Amino acid sequence: MQIDEGRWLELGFLGSSVRDWLTAVALGVAAYLFLYLLKKLVIRRAGKIAERTATDVDDFVIELVRRTRRLLMLVPIAYLASFVLDLSDQARDFLKSAAVVALLLQIALWMLVAINFWVARTRRKRLEVDAASATLIGAAGFMAKLVLWTVIVLATLENVGVDVTALVAGLGIGGVAVALAVQNILGDLLASLSIVLDKPFVIGDTIHVDDYVGTVESIGLKTTHVRSISGEQIVFSNSDLVRSRLRNYKRMAERRAVFTFGVVYETPVGKLEKVPGMVREIVEAQDQVRFDRAHFKRLAESSLEFEVVYFVLSPEYSLYMDRQQAILLTLMRRLEGEGIHLSAPTRALLVEKATPLADSS
Repeated sequence: MQIDEGRWLELGFLGSSVRDWLTAVALGVAAYLFLYLLKKLVIRRAGKIAERTATDVDDFVIELVRRTRRLLMLVPIAYLASFVLDLSDQARDFLKSAAVVALLLQIALWMLVAINFWVARTRRKRLEVDAASATLIGAAGFMAKLVLWTVIVLATLENVGVDVTALVAGLGIGGVAVALAVQNILGDLLASLSIVLDKPFVIGDTIHVDDYVGTVESIGLKTTHVRSISGEQIVFSNSDLVRSRLRNYKRMAERRAVFTFGVVYETPVGKLEKVPGMVREIVEAQDQVRFDRAHFKRLAESSLEFEVVYFVLSPEYSLYMDRQQAILLTLMRRLEGEGIHLSAPTRALLVEKATPLADSS
C-alpha cells in the first residue's frame, strides 16, 4: 500500500495527526530553546553588570536564573504544546497536574533563593551592630523554609487529588503531641527569641548568673555558652537564663566601690577628725575616680570604723582594682605617717583569782 506524498502528515497517531504532533514538538522545542538562550543571555549580561556594581540585587537575579531548572520548565512547555493535539481528558488532566507540580517545585527553588539571600544579607548587617540577633535570623530562615516546603507539599498533594483537609487536621493533632513531648526544647527556643528581642545581654558581654561570672561567647537556639573568668566554658539553657536574675557588667557606666576600715580606740579624737578629709584627698588624687563620701561610721566592737564610697568612671574591672589598690596603699601610708594604727579584732580575757572554798568539815 502506497501513501501519497504529503498525505502521511494527515495520518492519525494517538488521536492526533502526524502534522499536529510535529507542530506540538516544534512549538515545544522552540519554547525550550528560547528559555535556554534567554537564561544564558541573562546570566552573561547580569554577570558583567555584577562585576561593576556593589549591590546585591544583581547577584540575587543571577542566582534566581541559575536555579531555574530546564527540566521543570520543560513539563509546562509540553502541557502548553499539547493544546494543538486532540488528547483525551485523562491525558490532558495528567499533563496539567504534572505542569502544576513542576511549577510549584520551581517556585519553591526560587523562594529558597530569596530566603537564603535575605538570611545572608540580614545576618551580615546584624553582625555589625547586634551579633546575638544573627542566631535568630538563621532560625527565622529555617522556619521560613519549613513553612515553604509544607505549603508546597500540601499544594502538590491537593493538585494530584489528595484530600488535604484530614491531613492538615492530623498534622495539627500531631503537632500538639510533638509540642508536649519537646516542650523543654520549645521553651529554650522561645527563650532564645526573648533574649534576642529583649537583649538582656549580647555576645561579648560579661554577665553574672547565680555564682557564675563569664563572657558570653555564643547564643544558640537552645543554649548559651559563657566563658568563665577561670577559663572553663559554662553552658546555660536559654530558659534558665530568662528565669534568672543576672547582672550585665558590660553595661556598667561606672563602678561603685565601698570599703570600711577601723582604727584602734586609743586614737585621739583630733586625729579621728582628720581621717575623712585625708581619705577624700587620697581618692580625689586618682584619675578616673569620683569621690562620694567618707564618714566615721560607728563604734564597732574592737575598732572605730570608717566607711568610704567612691566611683571608678569606667566599667573595666582591672582599672577598678588598680585604683582601689592605689587608694588603700596610699591610705595606709598616710595613717602610718599620722601615727594612726589600724585595728585588728581583739578580745580581752579577764582572769580573776579563784577564792578557796571554806572547809565545811
